[in-house]
Amino acid sequence: MIQLRPAIFLTLIICFGSSHAWTATLPAGFVYLDAAAPEIAIELRYITENNFLGIPVDGYETPRCIISSEAAQALKKVQTDLASFGLGLKVFDAYRPQRAVDHFVRWAKDTSDTKMKPHYYPDVKKKNLFKQGYIASKSSHTRGSTVDLTIISLETGEEVDMGSGFDFFGPESWPTNLEMTASQRAHRMLLHTLMLTHGFSHYDKEWWHFTFKKEPFPNTYFDFPVH
Repeated sequence: MIQLRPAIFLTLIICFGSSHAWTATLPAGFVYLDAAAPEIAIELRYITENNFLGIPVDGYETPRCIISSEAAQALKKVQTDLASFGLGLKVFDAYRPQRAVDHFVRWAKDTSDTKMKPHYYPDVKKKNLFKQGYIASKSSHTRGSTVDLTIISLETGEEVDMGSGFDFFGPESWPTNLEMTASQRAHRMLLHTLMLTHGFSHYDKEWWHFTFKKEPFPNTYFDFPVH
């Protein structure tokens, strides 16, 4: 059974104009990133078909990004540093319910479903996604302080060239891949340096993946939906 903090919940009302209000509850210690750091762009991929499964993922009910409050505050500092160069952050995913991870596992075991292979894992056999560390039955995202993100231009909103797209499975996405161009390596180094400066650690197979080192829930895997 998933253990949450004691029955303390945060209620947020985010208003859009004068006629609409969005009310939701989150466990204590979690925030909506668009409320905590509205200057950060969000493109929540797993509520759409634009992901490696090709369908919306279980547990994503609204296109809002949830993250621990500590990690959100650290991301704000990264955003501030980037803004002085006309750059900013775009987040693809943060908190991920366990039911979403379970969906990934079921998908990975179905080796007949390869419709997104040309876009996300063209050179990796689907049966090897577990062995090569791209899919796992537990994810640090489910603890609430891991984030997938990139850098964008604040003027145009366009992503900088990182050499591979988000969730591309292969050596092209390894942060230290030396086959990238000089500008692609520089973009990765900028993101890597700023994220580590503000308290995050990285994953050696995904340039976009970082976990806040002082995560408040290091041993808890949550399953409340993204609502």
